[in-house]
Amino acid sequence: MRPRPPPHGALSKHHLLRIRRCLPPVWFNAALAQDPSLPPAASSSPAFLSSLIRYCTTKRARRPGEQAHARAVALGLGAHPSVLPGLASFYIALGDLPAAQASVERAAGKARAFPWNLLIWGYADRGLWDDVILAYQKMLALGVAADRFTYPSVLRTCGELRDSAIGRGIEKRILTWRYGLDMYVWNALVGMYAKCGEMKDARRVFDGMPARDVVSWNSMVSGYVSAGMWGEAFDLLQLVPGANIVAWNAVVAGNFKAGNYGEVMRLVSQMRTCGGPGLDFVTVVIGLRACARGGYLRIGKELHAASVRLCFDRLERVESSLITMYSRCQMMRSAYLLFRTCSTQSIVTWNSLLAGFGFMDQVEEAIFVFREMIYSSVFPNDVTVLTMLSLSARFGHLCHGREMHCYIFKHGLGASNILQNSLVDMYSKSGQMATANRVFDQMQCQDRHAYTSLILGYGMQREGHLSLKLFDEMIVNNIKVDHVTMVAVLSACSHSGLVAQGQLRFAQMYDVFCIAPRVEHFSCMVDLYCREGLLSMAEEIVNKMPFQPTAAMLATLIEACRIHGKTEIGDRAAKRLLAMRTNNPGKYVNNLYSLHHGREEFLKKD
Repeated sequence: MRPRPPPHGALSKHHLLRIRRCLPPVWFNAALAQDPSLPPAASSSPAFLSSLIRYCTTKRARRPGEQAHARAVALGLGAHPSVLPGLASFYIALGDLPAAQASVERAAGKARAFPWNLLIWGYADRGLWDDVILAYQKMLALGVAADRFTYPSVLRTCGELRDSAIGRGIEKRILTWRYGLDMYVWNALVGMYAKCGEMKDARRVFDGMPARDVVSWNSMVSGYVSAGMWGEAFDLLQLVPGANIVAWNAVVAGNFKAGNYGEVMRLVSQMRTCGGPGLDFVTVVIGLRACARGGYLRIGKELHAASVRLCFDRLERVESSLITMYSRCQMMRSAYLLFRTCSTQSIVTWNSLLAGFGFMDQVEEAIFVFREMIYSSVFPNDVTVLTMLSLSARFGHLCHGREMHCYIFKHGLGASNILQNSLVDMYSKSGQMATANRVFDQMQCQDRHAYTSLILGYGMQREGHLSLKLFDEMIVNNIKVDHVTMVAVLSACSHSGLVAQGQLRFAQMYDVFCIAPRVEHFSCMVDLYCREGLLSMAEEIVNKMPFQPTAAMLATLIEACRIHGKTEIGDRAAKRLLAMRTNNPGKYVNNLYSLHHGREEFLKKD
């Protein structure tokens, strides 16, 4: 007796076409070989179809798998509990998630949670967070009850989306359906609240857990670190039974990210003690980077010795961090010798050495190393070229900058927006505004950085009207203005003598763009007024700004007073400058002497 056909509309045209053909015999034989318990007469049974679909999944055989799907649908077995999960796994393995979802949804309310869990996992594994939420909501709408395997993926998604609303609903379901004893669900709930930054709720769930494992403790410690709650993170770390190195590394990495390099050194030292968890290569890398940023050469050498003792010194990341540490601590000879003894001179170690020469402002050495890198058949990447362009721009080495530009063009790196921004910056700082403008016009995405470089470049050439035109163009194109852009605009007004425009743009900073003025913005205004001889207004800025004036700011005011003969304002600025006790006051003292025709006359006025 033939099986009853499925209801009208249950089969798509695609599947109807597939049904016209039978499966090749080789696939039946293969499926039987996978499961010898199946007799040949059972070729239409759910068990046989399930075995066949599993075999197609293993071989990533799309056509036979789709034929098996069509046969299952024709036999009315598409929603069978032993067939549907296999179909979902088959399409997920092929990366065809829409087909996987279609096969699961066709089962309507007949499907259990397992196929939906596979679908949700498939979306989550590929980072399709919105689709995870939609699949979960569709699952509930079709009356399929979620289980303890559903919630971890959905809670992880809520954390990635920073949306705790759905997570709170899941917490209520967990308590209602008594899934609270499952450690995976509890840990996912803690991790969700921690990623959303709701540490009070994360701690509430954590404290209410009937049991905790390593993942529970690590989630809480990492959450505190991400939220910048260093005290709470360290206090909790002391409570971790046999605290593992992962939790310690989370706290160390968080302090490094926040710039607390001294605290990083303290934590690494504590990890090395007898009661500490010890060091792994992650700890060594973070510690070396903190030594590089903070200039802790002695501790860096200790970590170098520890890495040799622990056999980490031949790992690429450790070698790169060691080169960076020595170069940042102004030990370029040690960095270079270490590079020469590297197990493999990869692009990472080459870039670290080049960055070290750039940090030490050794342009010619960097160029020599760059050429040696090319001759050694190591292909420079965007980071390499960006380092060289930044170095050329900083010192105005136009010939080297053009050499980098030719290299970018020759090797097809021009599509990188970062490199194009760096080219605009290099040509602008070198005064080659026509070339900078040409590169700017060729950019596919003209962002804030490119505009800022051009504004600053035209300002340095005393073409402030072009800088302001570009600034207005930024606003029209809805490109967000930041404090660096405003420094470039005010500097352009200063170099071009545009007092009224400078005052207007300075006022717009807070009123229009909601940017609080910083010291560098006030410094630009002082420079603008001093260049135009408006010394009373410059002094007013110095006296009323909410920051202490810098030595350079006062020196600018003193020099302007000397030029314009405003001795009274110069006296007051000079006294404030001397009271600051700067490390190098010699270049300012000459201005004071020339202003008062000698030191004695100046002291008489005190």
